[in-house]
Amino acid sequence: MPPPDFKYLIFDVESIADGDLIAKVRYPGESLSPTEAVEKYRQELIVKWGSEFIPYTFHVPISVTIGKVSADFELIEMKSLDEPDYDPFQIVRKFWKGWQVFKQPTLVTFNGRTFDIPLLELSAYRFGINISEWLGEKKISYEKPRHRFNQAAHLDLQEVLTNFSATRFNGGLNLAAMLLGKPGKMGIAGHMVQDLYDRGELKSINDYCQCDVLDTYFVFLRYKVMSGDLTIEREQEIVSSTMAWLEERSDDEPVYKEYLSGCCEWANPWKREEQAQATTENEP
Repeated sequence: MPPPDFKYLIFDVESIADGDLIAKVRYPGESLSPTEAVEKYRQELIVKWGSEFIPYTFHVPISVTIGKVSADFELIEMKSLDEPDYDPFQIVRKFWKGWQVFKQPTLVTFNGRTFDIPLLELSAYRFGINISEWLGEKKISYEKPRHRFNQAAHLDLQEVLTNFSATRFNGGLNLAAMLLGKPGKMGIAGHMVQDLYDRGELKSINDYCQCDVLDTYFVFLRYKVMSGDLTIEREQEIVSSTMAWLEERSDDEPVYKEYLSGCCEWANPWKREEQAQATTENEP
């Protein structure tokens, strides 16, 4: 069977800190266990920065969900890599291999320029995975897929919404999704992933990752309205069909039902304008 035809690959990465690496790099000679090293580093970060999130350089991916989207912006498939084992090596290997096998579709993320992509690149380094097509060493700089402004290779929605970090996007994906009537964060946030993993709750982490991909997809659709590639009417049709698509699959993926329950109707100002015009036209 030939691979399905899609143009965009919307994805999200969830990761955990490598406690053994932290112990070796930051606390040599202290004989800390991986868990103790992670906790010590988190506490240091809270005191210094007010955030416990450990830099991506100490992380490994433990969940990657991708949404395959067609050239006409329809969601074709959602897939979690290496489910249910979630082996970091297999996740990274399958991600980069898939990007090549599917003819290098445009990667779509929200803040992937500063986290998801660097983590996957560093993981390829860690595991010895060939990503030469992504690095594009033989291409001129602006044609390299990882070039910051090459949106044909990677469309970071946070980058374009902030004019490439000219401003800060306070509220993040959560805010961007909720502006569209989507649920955003549903009880889980990125800083909680480490503790969920330590408790063995891999399925909860993966469900969270899937919901982030769905939020990113709907933000992507609205950006395509802004860029003139979609009309608002067509975007709303795709949103409705995607909701039906999720409902049809919710028995197999209960997280879809939870996601749908968190959605509310977007207050469409264009409909109000049409109604006002119709009222005016009908007045004597």
